[in-house]
Amino acid sequence: MLNLAIAILIMLLGSALCSGSEAALLSVPLLKAQQLAESQKPAALTLLAIRQRVNRPIATIVILNNLFNIVGSVLIGGIAARVFNHALLGVFTGVLTLLVILFGEIFPKILGERYAIPIALTMAVPVRGITWLFTPVVVLLEQITAPLINHGHRPSTNEAEIKLLATIGQQEGIIEADEAEMIRRVFRLNDLKSVDIMTPRVALTHLPGDLTIAEAQEQIFNSQHSRILVSDSDIDHILGLVLKNDLLAALIQGRGHQRLRDVARPVRFVSETERADRLLQEFQTARGHLAVVVDEYGGVSGVVTLEDVLEVLTGEIVDETDRSIDLQKLARQRQRQRLKARGFDWPTEEQ
Repeated sequence: MLNLAIAILIMLLGSALCSGSEAALLSVPLLKAQQLAESQKPAALTLLAIRQRVNRPIATIVILNNLFNIVGSVLIGGIAARVFNHALLGVFTGVLTLLVILFGEIFPKILGERYAIPIALTMAVPVRGITWLFTPVVVLLEQITAPLINHGHRPSTNEAEIKLLATIGQQEGIIEADEAEMIRRVFRLNDLKSVDIMTPRVALTHLPGDLTIAEAQEQIFNSQHSRILVSDSDIDHILGLVLKNDLLAALIQGRGHQRLRDVARPVRFVSETERADRLLQEFQTARGHLAVVVDEYGGVSGVVTLEDVLEVLTGEIVDETDRSIDLQKLARQRQRQRLKARGFDWPTEEQ
């Protein structure tokens, strides 16, 4: 009877260790393993190595678990046949099966998932060693199953998962609501194009390049923009831009006779399809705050600024000089008024 009890205990402990280790290793995300590995501790580094190539360690654990269950059951059955009669042997088999299910599978996997990190760190080095011993068997099984397995690389996370984690973090109070919203807004940068966030051409302020600073002083004073476009014959021929502060300084210093085209600075041109994230990088690299958006034919569609890109992340930015918050809405209103003045009907926002 003692031999039977020892055999059952060994089988249940071995099966429980395998099941719990498997659940723990699979429950630790790769990103968490990378974070733990920054401590440079041997157990953490081994855990990261296992998570990066988890197939062989898991295959080794499954093989070992089946050895405990199958070989253990055969040995225990032989011992039990000598101890019990035929009637009790059936009852014993049913009880043993229940014990294996509960204490060899269900409970260890629950504990392995709940305490994944400490169990995974504890078992990482032993699992790595056992995997090395079982390498010939595992390699043989890999060759047999290779035609059925897709070896394509799978990313460790994706955009939808990060957004979901931000939402969960907000709900659980780990991060603030504004931080979660900022994370979600970041992913909009590569979804929006310059045409989506630009100020349309009908709402632009531009001055002819042949005007002198003195001749344009009224428009300069009345402009709410710190940067003013300078055009040649029309708005589709942009020469550059001037800073309002530079023009005001020129008037004060008696340089009002200079023509706008002579003091204009170079301006960047971008296509309507330029992504917002690329625009942000270009503004940072060029140390500029404004770019002219052109369509496929080279005509000016509008302008986009660094502030327009940042508003994708933060929401509307308004300062004390802004007379109109939504310039795209203002542009639609101006276009509506022009068409009505010509006798054309324009659909309302509700239509």
